Amino acid sequence: MFSFFKKKTQKEKLEDKFKKLMKEWHELSSINRAASDQKYAEAQDIVKLINANK
Repeated sequence: MFSFFKKKTQKEKLEDKFKKLMKEWHELSSINRAASDQKYAEAQDIVKLINANK
């Protein structure tokens, strides 16, 4: 009923950060390849953290 009071778990926070990084990666992919690659690498690090916390 009051799900907006519920705190996010560590996994949910990591998933949100992953989604944000992937969005930035996609936006940068046609503008700045080096920055795009850096965002993608950061996103892959987040995936490793998510998988490690299962």
